[in-house]
Amino acid sequence: MLRPFARLQLLMVWCFLLMSSALLGFLSLPGQARAHELRPAVAEVSVNEDRIEISLRLAVETLLAGIDQSQVADTDEAPEAEVYDRLRGLPDRALAQMVETRFADISAGISLEGAGPLSLASVDVIAEPDLELPRDTVVSMSAELPPGTAPVSLGWAARNGGLVVRHGEGPNAYAAFLQGGEVSAPLPRSGVVEESTGAVFLRFVVEGFEHIIPKGLDHILFVLGLFLFSLAWRPLLAQVTAFTLAHTVTLGLATLSIITIPPAQMWLVEALIAISIAYVAIENILRPKLGWWRILVVFGFGLLHGLGFASVLGDLGLAQGQFILSLIAFNIGVELGQLAVIAAAFVLFALPLGRSAIYRRVVVIPGSVAIAFVGLWWAFERSFM
Repeated sequence: MLRPFARLQLLMVWCFLLMSSALLGFLSLPGQARAHELRPAVAEVSVNEDRIEISLRLAVETLLAGIDQSQVADTDEAPEAEVYDRLRGLPDRALAQMVETRFADISAGISLEGAGPLSLASVDVIAEPDLELPRDTVVSMSAELPPGTAPVSLGWAARNGGLVVRHGEGPNAYAAFLQGGEVSAPLPRSGVVEESTGAVFLRFVVEGFEHIIPKGLDHILFVLGLFLFSLAWRPLLAQVTAFTLAHTVTLGLATLSIITIPPAQMWLVEALIAISIAYVAIENILRPKLGWWRILVVFGFGLLHGLGFASVLGDLGLAQGQFILSLIAFNIGVELGQLAVIAAAFVLFALPLGRSAIYRRVVVIPGSVAIAFVGLWWAFERSFM
Protein backbone atom coordinates (compact mmCIF):
# COMPACT_ATOMS: atom_id res chain seq x y z
CA MET A 1 0.00 0.00 0.00
CA LEU A 2 1.27 3.43 -0.91
CA ARG A 3 2.34 5.75 1.89
CA PRO A 4 0.65 9.18 2.10
CA PHE A 5 3.61 11.02 0.54
CA ALA A 6 3.82 8.48 -2.26
CA ARG A 7 0.11 8.86 -2.97
CA LEU A 8 0.45 12.65 -3.03
CA GLN A 9 3.41 12.39 -5.37
CA LEU A 10 1.53 10.03 -7.67
CA LEU A 11 -1.43 12.43 -7.67
CA MET A 12 0.89 15.30 -8.61
CA VAL A 13 2.31 13.28 -11.51
CA TRP A 14 -1.16 12.48 -12.81
CA CYS A 15 -2.20 16.12 -12.52
CA PHE A 16 0.86 17.16 -14.49
CA LEU A 17 0.14 14.60 -17.19
CA LEU A 18 -3.51 15.68 -17.41
CA MET A 19 -2.58 19.35 -17.63
CA SER A 20 0.01 18.58 -20.32
CA SER A 21 -2.55 16.61 -22.30
CA ALA A 22 -5.07 19.43 -22.02
CA LEU A 23 -2.50 21.91 -23.26
CA LEU A 24 -1.68 19.66 -26.20
CA GLY A 25 -5.36 19.57 -27.08
CA PHE A 26 -5.49 23.34 -27.26
CA LEU A 27 -2.87 23.36 -30.02
CA SER A 28 -5.68 22.95 -32.52
CA LEU A 29 -7.71 25.87 -31.19
CA PRO A 30 -7.44 29.39 -32.65
CA GLY A 31 -5.96 32.19 -30.64
CA GLN A 32 -3.48 30.04 -28.73
CA ALA A 33 -0.37 31.34 -30.48
CA ARG A 34 0.17 34.23 -28.08
CA ALA A 35 -0.54 36.51 -31.00
CA HIS A 36 0.07 39.73 -29.08
CA GLU A 37 3.48 38.75 -27.73
CA LEU A 38 6.17 41.13 -28.92
CA ARG A 39 8.90 39.63 -31.06
CA PRO A 40 12.22 41.11 -32.22
CA ALA A 41 12.41 42.64 -35.67
CA VAL A 42 14.95 41.21 -38.14
CA ALA A 43 17.13 43.36 -40.40
CA GLU A 44 18.96 41.80 -43.33
CA VAL A 45 21.65 44.33 -44.24
CA SER A 46 23.69 44.62 -47.42
CA VAL A 47 26.46 47.21 -47.80
CA ASN A 48 28.30 48.00 -51.02
CA GLU A 49 30.57 50.81 -52.19
CA ASP A 50 27.97 53.56 -52.32
CA ARG A 51 24.76 52.28 -50.69
CA ILE A 52 23.37 50.40 -47.71
CA GLU A 53 20.23 48.33 -48.22
CA ILE A 54 18.07 47.10 -45.34
CA SER A 55 15.25 44.58 -45.47
CA LEU A 56 13.36 44.96 -42.18
CA ARG A 57 10.88 42.23 -41.21
CA LEU A 58 8.63 43.08 -38.28
CA ALA A 59 5.10 43.39 -36.95
CA VAL A 60 4.92 46.97 -38.18
CA GLU A 61 1.61 47.60 -36.39
CA THR A 62 3.54 47.89 -33.12
CA LEU A 63 5.60 50.80 -34.47
CA LEU A 64 2.62 52.50 -36.09
CA ALA A 65 0.65 52.23 -32.85
CA GLY A 66 3.49 53.92 -30.95
CA ILE A 67 3.97 51.08 -28.45
CA ASP A 68 7.04 51.43 -26.24
CA GLN A 69 8.30 47.87 -26.57
CA SER A 70 11.00 48.39 -23.96
CA GLN A 71 8.30 48.58 -21.29
CA VAL A 72 5.93 45.72 -22.20
CA ALA A 73 6.21 42.11 -23.42
CA ASP A 74 2.74 41.94 -24.93
CA THR A 75 0.69 44.45 -26.91
CA ASP A 76 -2.26 43.86 -24.58
CA GLU A 77 -0.19 45.40 -21.77
CA ALA A 78 0.38 48.63 -23.70
CA PRO A 79 -1.84 51.72 -23.41
CA GLU A 80 -2.03 51.63 -27.22
CA ALA A 81 -3.47 48.09 -27.30
CA GLU A 82 -6.72 49.17 -28.97
CA VAL A 83 -4.81 51.13 -31.63
CA TYR A 84 -2.70 48.06 -32.35
CA ASP A 85 -5.80 45.87 -32.67
CA ARG A 86 -7.36 48.31 -35.13
CA LEU A 87 -4.20 48.34 -37.21
CA ARG A 88 -4.01 44.55 -37.11
CA GLY A 89 -7.53 44.48 -38.56
CA LEU A 90 -6.61 46.61 -41.58
CA PRO A 91 -6.51 44.91 -44.99
CA ASP A 92 -2.97 44.16 -46.17
CA ARG A 93 -3.04 46.84 -48.87
CA ALA A 94 -4.33 49.49 -46.47
CA LEU A 95 -1.54 48.67 -44.02
CA ALA A 96 1.07 48.90 -46.80
CA GLN A 97 -0.26 52.32 -47.77
CA MET A 98 -0.08 53.48 -44.16
CA VAL A 99 3.55 52.32 -43.94
CA GLU A 100 4.35 54.29 -47.10
CA THR A 101 2.61 57.38 -45.69
CA ARG A 102 4.26 57.12 -42.28
CA PHE A 103 7.68 55.86 -43.31
CA ALA A 104 9.29 58.89 -41.69
CA ASP A 105 7.92 57.73 -38.31
CA ILE A 106 9.37 54.25 -38.85
CA SER A 107 12.77 55.41 -40.10
CA ALA A 108 13.06 57.79 -37.14
CA GLY A 109 13.75 54.74 -34.96
CA ILE A 110 16.66 53.67 -37.17
CA SER A 111 19.98 55.46 -36.98
CA LEU A 112 22.77 55.07 -39.50
CA GLU A 113 26.26 56.25 -38.59
CA GLY A 114 28.16 57.06 -41.76
CA ALA A 115 25.23 57.13 -44.19
CA GLY A 116 22.67 59.53 -45.60
CA PRO A 117 18.91 59.59 -44.87
CA LEU A 118 16.86 56.45 -45.47
CA SER A 119 14.48 56.22 -48.40
CA LEU A 120 11.70 53.67 -48.81
CA ALA A 121 12.10 51.07 -51.57
CA SER A 122 9.10 48.76 -51.07
CA VAL A 123 6.56 47.42 -48.58
CA ASP A 124 5.43 43.79 -48.61
CA VAL A 125 2.71 42.82 -46.14
CA ILE A 126 2.72 39.05 -45.64
CA ALA A 127 -0.90 37.90 -45.61
CA GLU A 128 -2.18 36.33 -42.38
CA PRO A 129 -5.98 36.00 -42.42
CA ASP A 130 -6.21 34.89 -38.79
CA LEU A 131 -6.40 38.16 -36.84
CA GLU A 132 -5.36 36.35 -33.68
CA LEU A 133 -1.94 35.66 -35.19
CA PRO A 134 0.79 38.28 -35.73
CA ARG A 135 1.32 39.60 -39.25
CA ASP A 136 4.79 40.31 -40.61
CA THR A 137 5.63 43.15 -42.95
CA VAL A 138 8.88 43.46 -44.89
CA VAL A 139 9.94 47.09 -45.27
CA SER A 140 12.84 47.54 -47.71
CA MET A 141 14.85 50.75 -47.56
CA SER A 142 18.23 52.12 -48.52
CA ALA A 143 20.58 55.06 -47.98
CA GLU A 144 23.48 56.49 -49.89
CA LEU A 145 27.00 56.30 -48.50
CA PRO A 146 29.58 59.07 -48.86
CA PRO A 147 32.67 58.46 -51.00
CA GLY A 148 35.36 56.38 -49.37
CA THR A 149 35.62 53.06 -47.59
CA ALA A 150 34.35 53.98 -44.12
CA PRO A 151 31.99 51.38 -42.62
CA VAL A 152 28.45 52.11 -41.47
CA SER A 153 26.75 51.21 -38.17
CA LEU A 154 23.07 50.52 -37.63
CA GLY A 155 21.25 51.67 -34.50
CA TRP A 156 17.77 50.78 -33.25
CA ALA A 157 15.69 52.87 -30.86
CA ALA A 158 15.09 51.34 -27.43
CA ARG A 159 11.31 51.82 -27.65
CA ASN A 160 11.25 49.62 -30.77
CA GLY A 161 12.20 46.53 -28.76
CA GLY A 162 14.77 44.02 -29.99
CA LEU A 163 16.40 43.87 -33.42
CA VAL A 164 18.32 41.00 -34.96
CA VAL A 165 20.91 42.37 -37.41
CA ARG A 166 22.34 40.05 -40.06
CA HIS A 167 25.09 41.11 -42.45
CA GLY A 168 27.00 39.11 -45.02
CA GLU A 169 26.80 35.53 -46.19
CA GLY A 170 28.72 32.34 -45.61
CA PRO A 171 30.24 30.81 -42.46
CA ASN A 172 31.52 34.13 -41.09
CA ALA A 173 28.35 36.18 -41.55
CA TYR A 174 27.65 38.68 -38.78
CA ALA A 175 24.60 38.32 -36.53
CA ALA A 176 23.82 40.46 -33.49
CA PHE A 177 20.87 41.18 -31.22
CA LEU A 178 20.34 44.87 -30.46
CA GLN A 179 18.18 46.24 -27.67
CA GLY A 180 18.05 49.21 -25.36
CA GLY A 181 19.21 51.61 -28.08
CA GLU A 182 22.33 49.60 -28.96
CA VAL A 183 24.31 50.05 -32.18
CA SER A 184 25.72 47.28 -34.38
CA ALA A 185 29.39 46.73 -35.03
CA PRO A 186 30.75 48.80 -37.95
CA LEU A 187 29.58 47.04 -41.12
CA PRO A 188 32.25 47.13 -43.88
CA ARG A 189 31.45 47.96 -47.50
CA SER A 190 33.16 44.79 -48.65
CA GLY A 191 33.55 41.49 -46.86
CA VAL A 192 32.04 40.83 -43.43
CA VAL A 193 32.47 42.12 -39.91
CA GLU A 194 35.72 40.82 -38.48
CA GLU A 195 35.13 39.75 -34.90
CA SER A 196 37.78 38.00 -32.88
CA THR A 197 36.97 34.64 -31.36
CA GLY A 198 37.13 36.24 -27.92
CA ALA A 199 34.68 38.99 -28.89
CA VAL A 200 32.16 36.49 -30.26
CA PHE A 201 32.55 34.28 -27.18
CA LEU A 202 32.08 37.18 -24.77
CA ARG A 203 29.07 38.53 -26.67
CA PHE A 204 27.18 35.25 -26.39
CA VAL A 205 28.21 34.65 -22.77
CA VAL A 206 26.63 38.01 -21.96
CA GLU A 207 23.55 37.13 -24.04
CA GLY A 208 23.14 33.84 -22.14
CA PHE A 209 23.62 35.51 -18.76
CA GLU A 210 21.10 38.24 -19.58
CA HIS A 211 18.58 35.62 -20.65
CA ILE A 212 18.58 34.56 -16.99
CA ILE A 213 19.25 37.92 -15.31
CA PRO A 214 17.26 40.07 -15.78
CA LYS A 215 15.08 38.66 -18.58
CA GLY A 216 14.40 35.09 -17.44
CA LEU A 217 12.09 35.43 -14.47
CA ASP A 218 10.56 32.02 -15.15
CA HIS A 219 14.00 30.37 -15.19
CA ILE A 220 14.98 32.29 -12.05
CA LEU A 221 11.92 30.98 -10.19
CA PHE A 222 12.66 27.41 -11.29
CA VAL A 223 16.25 27.64 -10.02
CA LEU A 224 15.00 29.14 -6.74
CA GLY A 225 12.61 26.20 -6.47
CA LEU A 226 15.60 23.86 -6.74
CA PHE A 227 17.50 25.90 -4.16
CA LEU A 228 14.65 25.81 -1.62
CA PHE A 229 14.48 22.01 -1.76
CA SER A 230 17.49 21.56 0.49
CA LEU A 231 20.45 23.48 1.90
CA ALA A 232 22.68 20.42 1.61
CA TRP A 233 25.07 20.76 -1.31
CA ARG A 234 24.62 17.19 -2.63
CA PRO A 235 20.86 17.49 -3.41
CA LEU A 236 21.38 20.95 -4.90
CA LEU A 237 24.31 19.75 -7.01
CA ALA A 238 22.36 16.71 -8.22
CA GLN A 239 19.36 18.82 -9.27
CA VAL A 240 21.36 21.59 -10.93
CA THR A 241 23.50 19.03 -12.79
CA ALA A 242 20.40 17.19 -14.07
CA PHE A 243 18.80 20.49 -15.10
CA THR A 244 21.98 21.69 -16.84
CA LEU A 245 22.54 18.45 -18.75
CA ALA A 246 18.92 18.38 -19.90
CA HIS A 247 18.64 21.95 -21.14
CA THR A 248 22.05 21.63 -22.82
CA VAL A 249 20.73 18.65 -24.81
CA THR A 250 17.58 20.34 -26.09
CA LEU A 251 19.32 23.68 -26.56
CA GLY A 252 21.78 22.00 -28.92
CA LEU A 253 19.20 19.84 -30.70
CA ALA A 254 16.78 22.73 -31.21
CA THR A 255 19.48 25.12 -32.38
CA LEU A 256 20.67 22.48 -34.86
CA SER A 257 17.03 22.18 -36.05
CA ILE A 258 16.96 18.49 -35.13
CA ILE A 259 14.04 19.40 -32.88
CA THR A 260 11.79 22.16 -34.18
CA ILE A 261 8.91 23.89 -32.44
CA PRO A 262 6.72 26.01 -34.74
CA PRO A 263 6.59 29.61 -33.47
CA ALA A 264 2.81 29.44 -33.26
CA GLN A 265 3.16 26.56 -30.77
CA MET A 266 5.88 28.00 -28.54
CA TRP A 267 3.10 28.98 -26.12
CA LEU A 268 2.87 25.28 -25.22
CA VAL A 269 6.55 25.12 -24.28
CA GLU A 270 6.19 28.30 -22.22
CA ALA A 271 3.08 26.94 -20.50
CA LEU A 272 4.82 23.66 -19.61
CA ILE A 273 7.79 25.63 -18.28
CA ALA A 274 5.36 27.45 -16.00
CA ILE A 275 3.92 24.11 -14.86
CA SER A 276 7.45 22.88 -14.12
CA ILE A 277 7.98 25.88 -11.84
CA ALA A 278 4.82 25.10 -9.91
CA TYR A 279 5.62 21.40 -9.70
CA VAL A 280 9.06 21.71 -8.10
CA ALA A 281 7.71 24.30 -5.65
CA ILE A 282 4.78 22.10 -4.61
CA GLU A 283 7.08 19.10 -4.17
CA ASN A 284 9.30 21.21 -1.92
CA ILE A 285 6.33 21.47 0.43
CA LEU A 286 4.98 17.92 0.18
CA ARG A 287 8.09 15.81 -0.17
CA PRO A 288 11.31 17.46 1.08
CA LYS A 289 13.49 14.40 0.44
CA LEU A 290 15.73 13.78 -2.55
CA GLY A 291 15.01 10.64 -4.56
CA TRP A 292 15.48 9.34 -8.07
CA TRP A 293 12.06 10.68 -9.01
CA ARG A 294 13.00 14.27 -8.16
CA ILE A 295 16.14 14.03 -10.30
CA LEU A 296 14.18 12.50 -13.19
CA VAL A 297 11.50 15.20 -12.99
CA VAL A 298 14.09 18.00 -12.89
CA PHE A 299 15.85 16.45 -15.90
CA GLY A 300 12.56 16.30 -17.81
CA PHE A 301 11.76 19.91 -17.00
CA GLY A 302 15.28 20.87 -18.03
CA LEU A 303 14.50 19.55 -21.51
CA LEU A 304 11.61 22.01 -21.69
CA HIS A 305 13.69 24.94 -20.49
CA GLY A 306 16.29 24.14 -23.15
CA LEU A 307 13.64 24.67 -25.83
CA GLY A 308 12.91 28.06 -24.29
CA PHE A 309 16.62 28.97 -24.39
CA ALA A 310 16.83 27.80 -28.01
CA SER A 311 14.16 30.28 -29.12
CA VAL A 312 16.57 33.12 -28.26
CA LEU A 313 19.40 31.65 -30.32
CA GLY A 314 16.92 30.89 -33.10
CA ASP A 315 16.11 34.59 -33.35
CA LEU A 316 19.78 35.37 -33.83
CA GLY A 317 20.19 32.99 -36.77
CA LEU A 318 23.76 31.99 -35.91
CA ALA A 319 26.24 31.81 -38.74
CA GLN A 320 27.81 28.43 -39.44
CA GLY A 321 31.34 29.57 -38.66
CA GLN A 322 30.30 30.82 -35.20
CA PHE A 323 27.77 28.15 -34.40
CA ILE A 324 29.58 25.84 -31.95
CA LEU A 325 31.44 28.69 -30.27
CA SER A 326 28.26 30.76 -29.87
CA LEU A 327 26.28 27.78 -28.57
CA ILE A 328 28.90 26.94 -25.94
CA ALA A 329 29.28 30.59 -24.92
CA PHE A 330 25.53 31.10 -24.61
CA ASN A 331 25.22 27.98 -22.46
CA ILE A 332 28.05 29.15 -20.22
CA GLY A 333 26.29 32.48 -19.82
CA VAL A 334 23.10 30.66 -18.81
CA GLU A 335 24.99 28.62 -16.21
CA LEU A 336 26.66 31.73 -14.80
CA GLY A 337 23.23 33.32 -14.51
CA GLN A 338 21.89 30.31 -12.63
CA LEU A 339 24.88 30.27 -10.29
CA ALA A 340 24.37 33.98 -9.63
CA VAL A 341 20.74 33.30 -8.65
CA ILE A 342 21.81 30.50 -6.28
CA ALA A 343 24.59 32.64 -4.80
CA ALA A 344 22.20 35.53 -4.16
CA ALA A 345 19.64 33.21 -2.55
CA PHE A 346 22.35 31.69 -0.36
CA VAL A 347 23.53 35.10 0.87
CA LEU A 348 20.00 36.46 1.44
CA PHE A 349 18.38 33.41 3.03
CA ALA A 350 20.74 30.53 3.81
CA LEU A 351 23.48 32.48 5.58
CA PRO A 352 21.25 34.37 8.05
CA LEU A 353 18.58 31.68 8.57
CA GLY A 354 19.89 28.39 7.22
CA ARG A 355 20.89 26.95 10.59
CA SER A 356 17.73 28.16 12.29
CA ALA A 357 14.89 25.79 13.19
CA ILE A 358 12.44 28.21 11.57
CA TYR A 359 14.16 28.21 8.16
CA ARG A 360 11.74 25.77 6.58
CA ARG A 361 8.72 27.46 8.17
CA VAL A 362 9.61 31.07 7.29
CA VAL A 363 11.62 30.63 4.07
CA VAL A 364 11.04 27.30 2.32
CA ILE A 365 7.26 26.96 2.76
CA PRO A 366 6.26 30.60 2.04
CA GLY A 367 8.78 30.87 -0.81
CA SER A 368 7.61 27.64 -2.41
CA VAL A 369 3.95 28.65 -2.06
CA ALA A 370 4.66 31.97 -3.79
CA ILE A 371 6.63 30.28 -6.58
CA ALA A 372 3.91 27.67 -7.08
CA PHE A 373 1.20 30.34 -7.28
CA VAL A 374 3.14 32.33 -9.88
CA GLY A 375 3.88 29.18 -11.91
CA LEU A 376 0.23 28.10 -11.95
CA TRP A 377 -0.92 31.59 -12.91
CA TRP A 378 1.59 31.73 -15.75
CA ALA A 379 0.46 28.30 -16.97
CA PHE A 380 -3.14 29.54 -17.11
CA GLU A 381 -2.19 32.87 -18.66
CA ARG A 382 0.07 31.34 -21.32
CA SER A 383 -2.54 28.73 -22.25
CA PHE A 384 -5.81 30.60 -22.26
CA MET A 385 -5.18 34.36 -22.34
